[in-house]
Amino acid sequence: MTTLTLTTLKARYRGSRAFRWVVDLSVMLAIVLVIGAFQTRNHPRGAAPQYTFTTLEQAPVTLSSLAGKPTLLAVWAPWCGVCKAESDNVSRARRWLGDRANVVSVATAFNEVSEVRQYMAAQGVDYPVLLAAEDFQQVMHVEAFPTVFVIDSQGRIVSSMQGYTTTLGLVWRTLWAG
Repeated sequence: MTTLTLTTLKARYRGSRAFRWVVDLSVMLAIVLVIGAFQTRNHPRGAAPQYTFTTLEQAPVTLSSLAGKPTLLAVWAPWCGVCKAESDNVSRARRWLGDRANVVSVATAFNEVSEVRQYMAAQGVDYPVLLAAEDFQQVMHVEAFPTVFVIDSQGRIVSSMQGYTTTLGLVWRTLWAG
C-alpha cells in the first residue's frame, strides 16, 4: 500500500502543476521555519527581562514601561547592512500598526552615539530609538543583527526573529501577540 501511495503521489506531482506548487511551497515553508527556530533557540521567552535603556537625550526607558500593548522591539547596529535594508520595514510596520502596538528600536554594538545618529539620518528613521548598554546582547542572547523581539501586552517575549524580516512578517507577528 505504501508503494501505491508513493507512486500515486509521484504521478500527481509530475502531472499537476498546482500539486507541485503546494508541495514545493510547503517544503520551503518548513525549511524557513526550521531555520528560524534554530537561529532563535537561545532567545529568551516568557517574562521580558527587567532592562533599562536610554533615549538619545539620555532619559531612562524600561522594557516594563512598554507593557499594555504588544511591542515590536527591533535590535540593530549602525554598521549592519541588513539592518539598513530592514529599517524601511520597521518604519512601515510602525505606520501600519498605528496605536495598536509599540514599535521601538534598540541600537547596540556602537562606540559613539554619533554613529547611531548618522545611521538614523542616513536611513530616515522615524521610529523611536533606544540605546542599549554593552550587556544587552548577552541579556537577550542577540547573536546577529538585525534581531526582532515581539513582546505581548503583559510583557512576555512571545516571538523572535533573526535576520531580515519583511514588513508583513513584522506586522503579522506583532498583531498575533496582541
